[in-house]
Amino acid sequence: MLKTLLKDFQPTLFTSLKTYNKEKFVADAMSGLIVGIVALPLAIAFGISSGVTPEKGIVTAIIAGFIISFLGGSHVQIGGPTGAFIVIVYGIVEQFGITGLAISTVLAGIMLLLMGFLKLGTVIRFIPYPIVVGFTAGIALTIFSTQIKDLFGLSIDKVPSDFFAKWGVYFQQIGTINWWAAGIGIISVIIIFLTPKISKKIPGSLIAIIVMTVVVFLMKQYLGVSGIETIGDRFHIKSQLPQVEPIGFSLESIRILFPSAFTIAMLGAIESLLSATVADGVIGKRHNSNMELVAQGVANIVTPFFGGIPATGAIARTMTNINNGGRSPVSGIIHAVVLLLILLFLGDLTKHIPMACLAGVLVVVAYNMSEWRTFRSLAKQSKSTLSVLLTTFTLTVVFDLTIAIEVGLLLAVFLFLKRLTESTQVSVTTGKVDISKDIESHSGNLQDEVLHLPKGVEVYEIDGPFFFGVANKFDDVMREIGKRPDIRIIRMRKVPFIDSTGLNNLENLCKNSKKEKIQVILSGVNDDVRASLKKSRIPQLVGEENICSHIHAAVKRAEELSEELKSKHKNYD
Repeated sequence: MLKTLLKDFQPTLFTSLKTYNKEKFVADAMSGLIVGIVALPLAIAFGISSGVTPEKGIVTAIIAGFIISFLGGSHVQIGGPTGAFIVIVYGIVEQFGITGLAISTVLAGIMLLLMGFLKLGTVIRFIPYPIVVGFTAGIALTIFSTQIKDLFGLSIDKVPSDFFAKWGVYFQQIGTINWWAAGIGIISVIIIFLTPKISKKIPGSLIAIIVMTVVVFLMKQYLGVSGIETIGDRFHIKSQLPQVEPIGFSLESIRILFPSAFTIAMLGAIESLLSATVADGVIGKRHNSNMELVAQGVANIVTPFFGGIPATGAIARTMTNINNGGRSPVSGIIHAVVLLLILLFLGDLTKHIPMACLAGVLVVVAYNMSEWRTFRSLAKQSKSTLSVLLTTFTLTVVFDLTIAIEVGLLLAVFLFLKRLTESTQVSVTTGKVDISKDIESHSGNLQDEVLHLPKGVEVYEIDGPFFFGVANKFDDVMREIGKRPDIRIIRMRKVPFIDSTGLNNLENLCKNSKKEKIQVILSGVNDDVRASLKKSRIPQLVGEENICSHIHAAVKRAEELSEELKSKHKNYD
């Protein structure tokens, strides 16, 4: 038991070190160095856009990045703040402040930890794709909307949080565009898009930030250009180790922030496992999804105590790690160390980065997140897919991500149950049963044959799960027939499971049949369904001898009961 537990929850780092060598370390060190440099501007951008200070984004990338690589279940996953969290984090900070964000993040970490220990890693990946695309596209549009002010240097003191109000203010203030800032932002976007055509290893965002920072610095120093806002004009980045910050928990705060924490946990689980799965396809290895969730949980529990924000697996940085030769969690650990050294010794240089350039970086992040081609493709599919997609997208943009995920999941569940109910069929047979194509277990060799049913015997076959939706459908079929046979054979060979409502409906059917003096025979009951039946009163109502493993035994039993009924009628005559 203990050996199995240790095997299931062993960090990938520990197994990787068993075959580690100098060549692998050199490759991981080079990759970690590059990813650390690339992660710096992204961490700053995500921190600022989330409504917190730049160093909180950097601290998150350092601490969470280290923990996720040290404890995670992926070989190459890079963790840290991501664009997906911007919307939810900004909303929490606006409504509940930094303390509310810290409590939400810790609660989310506990949820992720429980998901991992309960081995829900594989289950998370079954969340419907239209939901993922819907709220990802919604987040992308929201991120894009938040960057318009800085991208064009608009003179707006306070940007409204509401989507439509925000765009209303933008149009009202269109005349206050700072053309220097707009030029910096647009050129940054162009550089980011053109860089992959020259080099796919170094991200365009890094090139854009270096070039634009140098250009703006020279323009200010030697050309006397002013009015281009930089990070230093708005924030002060402390080049020091983060201090432990106490968090004031209370039952009331936990109750209020629980929905937000649930959204962070679900978003973190989905994005981290999606990133790890994509990475697996590139490097040809498999990640441990449950251990990955445990690592995400620990990272999100620890990071808030140092002033950090929610973190998860970052697809862009993970792919940068892979493209630069990283093949073990050591590269992720080195990336965190590089970020720490930059913060301590070069942090003061970040004050020169133009806000318009960071806005340009996030505009491209939003564009890549939008997956508009996938969105368009899904929109052309079934009406149910379109409804889930548009509902999740609209709720994300107009309201918030918490409502979008909850409603999207609920809608997807209802649509899934509807499809499952429609796929389960209930048929009625009288006179004879054709079993020539059956593979149901029975005594003797299977040959092309037809089983003839005695008069007064009907066979009802359920093809699919017998859960609450199908149970009601079965009742409807029984009422539609309206006949009163002597014996009812209920074929359950294609029923993989039966839930409590199905058991209740079947039990009621058996009770009513007994009152009407109709004998019920169950056929083709598998071991799982039989175990469920034993927990009900069905075996007592129909008799153990009338629960048969295959149709031959059920028809034979029906013949015996039919003969007994005939004998009784003769005696009465």
